[in-house]
Amino acid sequence: MALFLSESDVRQLLTMQMALEAVEAAHGAQGRGEAVDVPRQRTRIPSAQLHVLQGALPGEGVFGYKAYTSSREGARFLVHLFDAANGRLLAVLGADALGMMRTGAAGGIAAKYLARTEAAVAGVFGAGWQARSQIEAVCAVRPIRRVKVFSRHADKRAAFCAEMSAQLGIEVVSADSAEETVRGSDVVVTITTTFAPLFDGDWLEPGCHVTAAGSNALIRREIDEKTISRAALVCVDSRATAVRESGDLQPALEKGRIHEGQLIELGEIVAGIRGGRRGAADITLFESQGLAIQDLALARRLLVVAKERGLGVELPF
Repeated sequence: MALFLSESDVRQLLTMQMALEAVEAAHGAQGRGEAVDVPRQRTRIPSAQLHVLQGALPGEGVFGYKAYTSSREGARFLVHLFDAANGRLLAVLGADALGMMRTGAAGGIAAKYLARTEAAVAGVFGAGWQARSQIEAVCAVRPIRRVKVFSRHADKRAAFCAEMSAQLGIEVVSADSAEETVRGSDVVVTITTTFAPLFDGDWLEPGCHVTAAGSNALIRREIDEKTISRAALVCVDSRATAVRESGDLQPALEKGRIHEGQLIELGEIVAGIRGGRRGAADITLFESQGLAIQDLALARRLLVVAKERGLGVELPF
């Protein structure tokens, strides 16, 4: 029988190491041409929106989709996982924490392949739910000893920094400005809902790696065109999704300052098909929109562990 895993079940089982392994495996399969990922589809009505990501990982024996809704009440997430051999439903999973962790893990895998090995200082824009996994992931793949955080609300930012510092055992501090966040940072992460660039690309240090994870709609922009023009390598999770949804890249694409063929997929780097960072002074950029295969790979691993631990509720079909 198919299993239902609630948000509570998922949170009991989910770890960053699991998420990093799942996301890296999914992108490796994608780079080798062994995965299918369909760009996000959206249905909009005045009161709410439905978003659907679908794909397949035949090598892992699964395919399926994540569907989530957004409205004034908030967002609700579910992953539906099916057996690739016969189409039978394997599981339905609450996917709020799952999505947060796989998004952070994608940034972590990008940093693993693109950030300098000695990267020690990170600057992070955003102090919300999603920022937690971004920081945890980059700290898991690089020897980060100090994180600077900048966001709109100083009180919330201070509390966030205290919590993350206690959780990770490193120095997580509140930055007073965007410029302070960027200057001196080996890794810069943006995970916000802003509509305008957060910092001046001229502030980026040589050798910096940037992960921009909040611009998954054409109306959103977190980075400026200077950041893109300074990047020796622009990496995306999926070219098809990036040219369709990345508000960060769209202005440069429309002006012909970059073109689709210049975008390197993270999976191509993971699979060894394309190279990553070439020089210590190179600035690298990862644009993260989010893929179904990331959700499916992590959902499959959660299902295996849930069965081992006896968690979940059997569905009557």
